[in-house]
Amino acid sequence: MALLTDLINLNLSDYTEKIIAEYIWVGGSGTDLRSKARTLPGPVTDPSQLPKWNYDGSSTGQAPGKDSEVILCPQAIFKDPFRKGNNILVMCDCYTPQGEPIPTNKRYNAAKIFSNAIVEAEETWFGIEQEYTLLQKDVNWPLGWPIGGFPGPQGPYYCAAGADKAFGRDVVDAHYKACLYAGVKISGINGEVMPGQWEFQVGPCAAISAGDHLWIARYILERITEIAGVVLSLDPKPIPGDWNGAGAHTNYSTKSMRSDGGYEVIKEAIHKLGLRHKDHISAYGQGNERRLTGRHETADIDTFVWGVANRGASIRVGRDTEKSGKGYFEDRRPASNMDPYVVTSMIAETTLLWQPN
Repeated sequence: MALLTDLINLNLSDYTEKIIAEYIWVGGSGTDLRSKARTLPGPVTDPSQLPKWNYDGSSTGQAPGKDSEVILCPQAIFKDPFRKGNNILVMCDCYTPQGEPIPTNKRYNAAKIFSNAIVEAEETWFGIEQEYTLLQKDVNWPLGWPIGGFPGPQGPYYCAAGADKAFGRDVVDAHYKACLYAGVKISGINGEVMPGQWEFQVGPCAAISAGDHLWIARYILERITEIAGVVLSLDPKPIPGDWNGAGAHTNYSTKSMRSDGGYEVIKEAIHKLGLRHKDHISAYGQGNERRLTGRHETADIDTFVWGVANRGASIRVGRDTEKSGKGYFEDRRPASNMDPYVVTSMIAETTLLWQPN
């Protein structure tokens, strides 16, 4: 008699040409991920080969019950680390049956910005540092923390090893390898300052692909925490008090910034970002005011400041960039629950297309 694990691990490629495609989209809250699967007749290598599909938007907060159909348009393909073989994960965006993007489809506007000739010529690169917290199921309390109590103060947990300092490494490492298998441009992981909190980095990715890769990395992490029986939190300040929050620091460069004389281009871009600080803050994630307090390696939410090697700044420029006179900078303001389509395209728009009055 076959065991459940035997059936889950069946390699369909040995028996059929058919594959399973998991269609993934962003739900009605703008931070949740939804997905459903369909059988396709054979392997697929490009999103254009995939059929459009639909779902009940009234069940995801994205359409009224009397007109609930929402159309899924495949945009990016990744290998499926769960089903393996030729099976795929498909990142989609969402439209009305008339072809209009629904309000929660933030990819559509981002694609328009990144397809602008000026933006395309600058070859934008992004690297996103996704911080997150692992919670014990049913109690909404960080993994490794005593129920109803607190661990020792912050200090020994960042990039640490040991059963009393690193909680959830099996989940983190499984996610790392699954992302590499899928083709996600994950570039590293580390334990964070608050115990039970971790970070992975995605990038460098060009233009809109940064959003595709980060959303798929989040989806894979949701699936792995589901298997492990722990809860993924992208709350920017999951524990009040003297504990670090969770951000999604966004590293950015353009062709001009990476070229000789790029430091002056970087400073001009930072100046523009400062002028639109309130606009960016309003789009950089929910609950970010609880995180951006001027403490715990953040700048105050109402203050824009930049500096070299300053982790308490809104924008940080690395020592290597200053020394070489070219490179990239880091926007430290985005919250852990930000939409990468919104953040990356807004940074590109402000620095490359927007002109101050």
